[in-house]
Amino acid sequence: MEKKTAPSTPLLPASWQVPQQFRHRLGSGPGRQRVMESEGHLLIILHEPPTSEDDIRTGRIYWRNAEGQWMPKGIRHSEPALGELIAEYEKTIDQVDEREQIADSPEEYFEILKDLSPLVRSANNLHNTLQKAREAVPEDRGLIMLRDASYAMARRVELLASDTRHALDYRIAMRAEEQAANSEKMAASAHRLNLLVAFFFPLATIAGVFGMNLYNPLEDLSKQAGAEVLIGTLVVGLVLGLVLTTFVTQPTPKQQRRRRMSQDD
Repeated sequence: MEKKTAPSTPLLPASWQVPQQFRHRLGSGPGRQRVMESEGHLLIILHEPPTSEDDIRTGRIYWRNAEGQWMPKGIRHSEPALGELIAEYEKTIDQVDEREQIADSPEEYFEILKDLSPLVRSANNLHNTLQKAREAVPEDRGLIMLRDASYAMARRVELLASDTRHALDYRIAMRAEEQAANSEKMAASAHRLNLLVAFFFPLATIAGVFGMNLYNPLEDLSKQAGAEVLIGTLVVGLVLGLVLTTFVTQPTPKQQRRRRMSQDD
């Protein structure tokens, strides 16, 4: 995603007949979200919905003159431009919400939280700014409705961030539980193998020291039956190896109880 750069054009259009104090107080960038009031005029500086890739914030400026008229005009006459900005926030939140619904790994939830963090801060600051604007012009009914809409939007994005954080913690806990269960299973298998080694170690030591070159009836049987004795011995060895593997890898009583509890749930 392409990062935003600082704007080079003036923040206030030259055609706006705003108090000169507003132009003096504005710098080259929008700065923080805030309200300016002078001579019955109101200037509201807000931000576009941010992303984690943005180095700076893109400003949106709204002017209410002394007669109560707003600039710029909204695209739809029935909705002010301030309402369109809140609708942009709602659309951005909808997109993040859809990503959260299909996320299934800690990595995906972490990326969502990266985008939600600046969005939560910007939404709360937008609501606080509109609250100050409503206090500056208490008779403007439209500002009250916009303030209430911004509160609902800020509350929604906070809840979405909280749900995403809880889902991330849950996925991390599940992975930790799986790793702990695997470690417990490996420890139980290693313990059983150590028992088998300890059981056969004296016999293997005696056989290694004194040898086991004793008379074996299989030698005479092998001469009579040929390779069938060898093949049968290999099959018996493989079957015994399978039985031993099943014994070593079977779950411990604690794992069996955990498995039964998960099935009951």
